[in-house]
Amino acid sequence: MGIDSLIGGTIWDEYSDKVTDLMNNPKNMGEITEEEAKEMEARLIVADFGAESCGDAVRLYWAVEPETDVILKSKFKSFGCGTAIASSDTMAELCLGKSVDEAVKITNIDVELAMRDNPDTPAVPPQKMHCSVMAYDVIKKAAAQYKGVDMESFEEEVIVCECARVTLSTLQEVIRLNDLTTVEQIADYTKAGAFCKSCIRPGGHEEKDIYLVDLLEEYEKEKLAGKASLGNDAAPTSDFAAMTIVQRIKAVDKIVDDNIRQMLIMDGGDMEILDIKENGENFDIYIRYLGACSGCASSSTGTLFAIENVLKEKLSDKIRVLPI
Repeated sequence: MGIDSLIGGTIWDEYSDKVTDLMNNPKNMGEITEEEAKEMEARLIVADFGAESCGDAVRLYWAVEPETDVILKSKFKSFGCGTAIASSDTMAELCLGKSVDEAVKITNIDVELAMRDNPDTPAVPPQKMHCSVMAYDVIKKAAAQYKGVDMESFEEEVIVCECARVTLSTLQEVIRLNDLTTVEQIADYTKAGAFCKSCIRPGGHEEKDIYLVDLLEEYEKEKLAGKASLGNDAAPTSDFAAMTIVQRIKAVDKIVDDNIRQMLIMDGGDMEILDIKENGENFDIYIRYLGACSGCASSSTGTLFAIENVLKEKLSDKIRVLPI
């Protein structure tokens, strides 16, 4: 029985020619030995990453020149489906010749785009997009190993939809600004939930901390409670602790707008709220400086203390502000 009769012409047509070729003829499959790395005067990095949801796994080999951090050779081994092989092969190819810092900026979106036959037609069916996510994750694992850091340190924001690389802050903003009420609307605006669908609600192939239905529920509660716009400058600690994540971000945004932002803008800078996380009894607020503030010496001293003190006074004395 031929492969066409097994999977059917319709499904087969959802894979690009590049993907079907790389499934059977990967260019970068193999390994790099210590001896090879030494001959190149390079440091050998071997990183493993597996997707518990589907059982696929990939091993990435890098030979990195220590003086320049450039990846001189890139190979992989894949234990999984044909799409995982194609994605891993493309990922290894994209890493070649880049510095480690450049390689870690390669996303699963870049991998999928590189496998397309033309810019407007997806390379794989939506349910197979997670294979390119695994390729992206193993790059972070290899870079973290090379730099001696945790791989999560490369993520500056919380990612809700891994397939489309859509962040929590983006989703919250889009839902609020456009008064979205359905998952389908979110997908239309952001592509979140349009691929493997694990981020929509519990029960998908991959467990998430935050789902799209949670964000819609939080926004609906916010509207029903009449807190879409907070009128009070001050709020007791207990009120801030009882808020949803969306309400907390709106509260912090309002305090920043009313008390801090104008001061930053006058100096040619600005700031944005990336995330708010509970850490024991504290509320850690992650911010990013913009414009002149991003390179200012006082951004980690005087300016930071001023921002934190205002938020503590107006919202909660348990707040800590952490610039990223």
